[in-house]
Amino acid sequence: MVGFRPQQYREGVKISRFLTSVRQSLWLVPVICVAFGIFLSLVTIALDRHFDYKLIPESVVGGPDAAMEILAVVAASMISLAALVLTITMVVVQLAMGQFSPRIVQRILRDKPSQFAIGLFVATFVHSLLALREVDPGSEGQEGTVPGLAVLTAFVLVVVSIAVLVIYVQHLGQTLRVSALIELVGDDTRKLLDRVFPDKGDDAAPTDVANRSIVSPKSGVVTTIGYEHIIEEAKRAGCIVELVPRLGEFVPASAPLFIVRGDAPTLDDKRLTEGVVLKFEPTLDQDVSYGLRMLVDIAERSLSDSPFQDPSTAVQAIDRLHDILRQLARRPFPDGQHRDEDGELRLVVRVLDWDGFVHLAFDEIRMAGAGSPQVARQLRIALFDLRRIALTERIAVIDEQIDLLTTATMAVMDDERDARRTFIDDERAADRRDHS
Repeated sequence: MVGFRPQQYREGVKISRFLTSVRQSLWLVPVICVAFGIFLSLVTIALDRHFDYKLIPESVVGGPDAAMEILAVVAASMISLAALVLTITMVVVQLAMGQFSPRIVQRILRDKPSQFAIGLFVATFVHSLLALREVDPGSEGQEGTVPGLAVLTAFVLVVVSIAVLVIYVQHLGQTLRVSALIELVGDDTRKLLDRVFPDKGDDAAPTDVANRSIVSPKSGVVTTIGYEHIIEEAKRAGCIVELVPRLGEFVPASAPLFIVRGDAPTLDDKRLTEGVVLKFEPTLDQDVSYGLRMLVDIAERSLSDSPFQDPSTAVQAIDRLHDILRQLARRPFPDGQHRDEDGELRLVVRVLDWDGFVHLAFDEIRMAGAGSPQVARQLRIALFDLRRIALTERIAVIDEQIDLLTTATMAVMDDERDARRTFIDDERAADRRDHS
C-alpha cells in the first residue's frame, strides 16, 4: 500500500486507545473539578489580596478564628462526602453485577453524575484548604486578615455540594432501576450504531398521502397522551389521527406514531408528536394497566423458582388485583374515539378492554402459582367474586379463567386430595366477602 507506515499506524492506535481509556475513566471528571477548585481558590485569593482583604466585610464571613474553624470543618466534611460517594458507587456496582449483569459494570463506572459529585466534593475540599492557609490570625497588637471572597466562595460551594448530594441520591435510586439500566445500555448502543453505520439508507416514501404515517422522533414508552392538544391540532388541519401504540406500549424511534386519515397538508407533525410523552418505562400518570402489571410482577417474583418462595406475598398482590378489577367490573370502558367540541371525530386510540384487564391480572399468576394451595384458593375466591358482580357480557372471560385454573391445579398437584382441599369453600368464601 502506497504511503502506509506501520509505525504511524501503531502510534495512531495507541493514541486512540489512550483517548478511549481517558474518556471512559472514573477519574477524569474529578481531576478536572480539582483543577477548577485550585483555579477558583487562586483567583478569589488574588482578588482578596488586590482589595487588601476588604472586599467582603468580616460581618459576613466572621473573624480569623471563625473563618479558620469553618474552613477546617468544610474541608473535613467534603473529603468524607467524597469517600461516601465512592463507597456508594462501589456498592451499586456490586448490586448491579449480582442482579443484572457483570458486563454492565463498566457503564455504571462511567456515570457522569457520580463523577461530578465526587469532583465537586474534592474541589470544595481543595479550595477550603488553600483558603485556610491564607487566613492570618494575627499576632499580639496586630489585626488578622480574612480572605473574605475565598471564604464566601467556600460557603457557596458547600450549599451547592449539599444540593448535589441530594440530587445524587435521587439519581442513584433512578439508576438502579432495571429499566434505567436497560435504557442506559440501549442509548449507548444506538449512538455507537450511528457512528458505525452512518448511512441510514433510503426512507420509505409514503404510497398513500391520504393515510400517511408520522414517525416517532425518539424511542420510549407512551406514558401520557395529551388528548386536547392532539384534538386541537387535528381539528385545525381538518383530519383524523390514529395513535398507533397503546398507552403503556413501547415505540421504537422512527416507527409509526400516528396515522393521518385524510389529506391534511397544514398538519404540523412536530406539534402533533409533542402531544405524546415518551419515557423509558411506563408510569401511573394515565396507565391503569401498569398498576396491575406491577402487582403481577410482585406476585410472580414471590412465586419464582428460588429457595425463598413467598406465597403469602402473592396472596396480598392477588387481593389488590381483585380489588382493582372489582371496581372495573361494572364500569363502562371508553371506545378510544375522541371528538372535538363540534362532535367531529379527531383522535382514535387503542384501549384495553375488560378481557384484557382480566388476562393481564390473572394469566401469569395462574401459570406460576397454580401449584400453591394459598395462591390457587385466593385466585378462585377472586374470580368467583368477580363473576357475581360483573356485567353479563363480561362473565365469559372469568369462566375461562376458572376453568384454566382448575385444570392447571389438578395437573400440578400429584394427589387429587390436595387439589380438592384447595377448592374447598372457595365459592362460599367469595359469597361471604360479597355480602360483607
